[in-house]
Amino acid sequence: MDRLVAEDPVVARRERIARLAALGKRIGYIALGVAIVAFFIGAATAFPAWTVGVSIGGLAVSCAVLPIPIVLAYGVRAAAREDRDRGV
Repeated sequence: MDRLVAEDPVVARRERIARLAALGKRIGYIALGVAIVAFFIGAATAFPAWTVGVSIGGLAVSCAVLPIPIVLAYGVRAAAREDRDRGV
């Protein structure tokens, strides 16, 4: 009876959500970083129009993208912690 136990579908789905959340956070934080860099470049050069546009665009993308993956990542960690505490 040396059968391989199939991976739990709940754990597989949780890992997939964690990977997507990590990708979403990476995209959101990169957009925030681009906005910050563009702002400082603009501050040093009397705010050319492109720096204002990049700053606003980066902030908009960051605000639109970041909340969902942050909440999903907390949910995945809480579910893993609950499983660990229950001994599953």
